[in-house]
Amino acid sequence: MSKQEKSLTMTVLMTPDMANFSGNVHGGSLLKLLDQVAYACAAKYCKKYVVTAALDQVFFKQQVNVGELVTFYAHVNYVGHSSMEIGVKVFAEDLRTDQKRHTTSCYFTMVAMDEHGQTVEVPRLKLDNDMEIRLYQAAQMRKKIRQESLEKNRAMQVELLEDEL
Repeated sequence: MSKQEKSLTMTVLMTPDMANFSGNVHGGSLLKLLDQVAYACAAKYCKKYVVTAALDQVFFKQQVNVGELVTFYAHVNYVGHSSMEIGVKVFAEDLRTDQKRHTTSCYFTMVAMDEHGQTVEVPRLKLDNDMEIRLYQAAQMRKKIRQESLEKNRAMQVELLEDEL
């Protein structure tokens, strides 16, 4: 797969309908756009319909202002059997000053599905350079942490249910 198929860039002008009560862009508006760009990147990579399975480590580092041009950079960091981790970095640009700021980062787990809602296998990820190897290794670590957290959560739920009985 070429690098172009593993990455996607989307740029959106932040408009007044996206504002919160403070006059800045609402976090929910950004989350919707983040999900859309992660979907587009994953679907473009695997050529399948995908759904969002998880969202990890959303960091709103700085506010985004109405009137700024916001660019979303998405990249396939990791591929499992039917799942993919898509990393998304967001930069806001003040069009009057050309100042660019890294405002948001996060990781989506997207799962490929067929028309019957069953998971389907996705193409293996070819790592082309040292940066992609590091992204892949970091994604493996996040996956392991997520699985351990889910297992602990399930164990606690079982304990709570047993205590109630």
